[in-house]
Parts: sequence; C-alpha cells; structure tokens
Amino acid sequence: MSATVLAVALSLLSAVAYASAAVAQERLASRSPGPGLLRLLGSGAWWASVGLNGGAALLHVVALRYGPLTVVQPLGALTLVAAVPLGARIAGRRVGAAEWRGIAFTLVGLAALLVTASGPAPREVLGVPEAVAVAGATAALIGLVARPGTRPGLRHATASGVASGVASALTQTVTVAATDRSGSPFGVQVVGVALLVAAFATAGLLLSQTAYRDGLGAPLAVVTLANPVAAVVIGLALLGERLQGGAAGVLLALAGAGLAGRGVVVLSRSAPEPAADPAPVGEEHPVAAVLALGAEAASPEPALLPRPTPGPGHLTPL
Repeated sequence: MSATVLAVALSLLSAVAYASAAVAQERLASRSPGPGLLRLLGSGAWWASVGLNGGAALLHVVALRYGPLTVVQPLGALTLVAAVPLGARIAGRRVGAAEWRGIAFTLVGLAALLVTASGPAPREVLGVPEAVAVAGATAALIGLVARPGTRPGLRHATASGVASGVASALTQTVTVAATDRSGSPFGVQVVGVALLVAAFATAGLLLSQTAYRDGLGAPLAVVTLANPVAAVVIGLALLGERLQGGAAGVLLALAGAGLAGRGVVVLSRSAPEPAADPAPVGEEHPVAAVLALGAEAASPEPALLPRPTPGPGHLTPL
C-alpha cells in the first residue's frame, strides 16, 4: 500500500469518526434538556462520542505523517459528507435531493484534487525559523481579519479556518520530526512547534465559537474551506509539495477545488440557525470540537443532525 493510499484511507476513517461523534453528540444534546456539563460528564454515551473525536483527531495526525497536506487537508470536508447519511438514518428520513447534490459536488471535486495532488510521504519539515515566521504571519493575518467591524461571523470564520489549517500544517512538521530516527523526539523543533500547534488550535476553536453565534450555515462553509486552503498554501510554498500534470493538473485541481467548495456550501447552507435562547455563558456545547483538528467549534445550538419537520415536500436541513 502506497503512502498516499494509506493517508487517504486514514483521512476517510477520521472523517467518519468526526461525523459519527457530531451526530451522536447532537442527538444526545437534543434528547437531554437542562444544564449540560455535569449531566454530560455522567453520560457514557457522551464519553463514547468524545472518544470518537479523540480517535478521529489521532487518525488525522497519522494521515498527515503519510500524506502531503495537499491530499490530507481537503479531505476534512468529508466530515460534512459523512454526517448527512448518518444524520438522516438516525432521524429516520431520506437524504434530500439538494443534499445529494452537495455530496456529489464535494466527492467529485475531491476526487479531482486527489488525482493531481497525489505524492510521496512527506519528508520536508518546517525549521524553527520557518515555523516562527509562519506563526507570525498567521497571527498578523488573524488580527487583521478578526478586527472589530461589520460581518464578524464570516471574518471570524475565515480566521478560525486559517488558524486550524496552519495548526494542521505545523502538526505535520511535529509528526514527521518526532518520528525521524535521526533526531530527538523532544528536541527544540518538536517541542517548540508543538506549542505553536496548541496555540493555533486553541485560537481556531475560540474564533469559531464567536463565528457561529449568529448562525451556522455560511460560517461553517467558510471555516471548512479556509482550513485546507491555508494548509495547502504552506505545503506548496514551504514544504516542496507539487501538483501533478503540469498546467493541465493545476487547472484540474482548481476545477476540483471549486466543485468541492460548491458542495461544501450546498451542504452547509442547509444547516439550521441557532435557537433564540443561547446556552449559558461558560457552558460548552457538546459538539464544540467536531470539525477541528482537529478543530472547529460549534454554535450554541448547532445541528449536524437533521431535525425532521412534518409536511409534504419538506427538505430537512443538514
């Protein structure tokens, strides 16, 4: 089995695990009203979903060890794809026509990306000066995008996606460097970059929580798209990753990215708005880290699991 095939397989398992955790946690939250933290801590089902999230994150990290960022990171969009049939099955309904279109667009687009982005297992890593430079540039970009002003949801979603994508790129450096037998797994490069990973992953989580306050659909799409873009830029610019097929390959990759992006927008657009009564301050929603590298957070009342509404011809939101 080639390194790329292994990375794709691990990414698929990671996406299914993230989606399963999201659906399970949302189902648990919708069935159990009242203050959540202590109740959730005493729930075996909730701990099982937390374990799924942890396993998904671990699978993603291992996938980054065997596959280039241009392959692994865009496959994170499969979390949305997997959540649709899983949520529909648990809700006892059929997947709607619009949802099938979103799934088809996303899968075809990702397939085109895989054709052009396939490459060997990553060997190059960011040195400490490069990692610090990337961190500084990213922090400046996040500060610029997330400044106070109009449309904070979309701007904070962009900043969240960039922070999480950079965290994934830095995670690859940590993973490759730590498993390189020629160096120490506790060297300055590994430990220093790992601290940057923790900082950007946390920033992505906090920014996404503010991004989702006024609704889930558009910010969710922005987060899902900005994440792989940030990681892929680092892979192409600093880690020696290349697209296959020359100019034709670049065009195919751009077309695939556009099609996958369209699919993500279609799937995210049907996400319901948060309820008027938000959760109390300080009470973390159980689906908070589903799209993270993991990653992203959820709004006070998100729902990757569709809530059925009676009526002929009704298309339940994703």
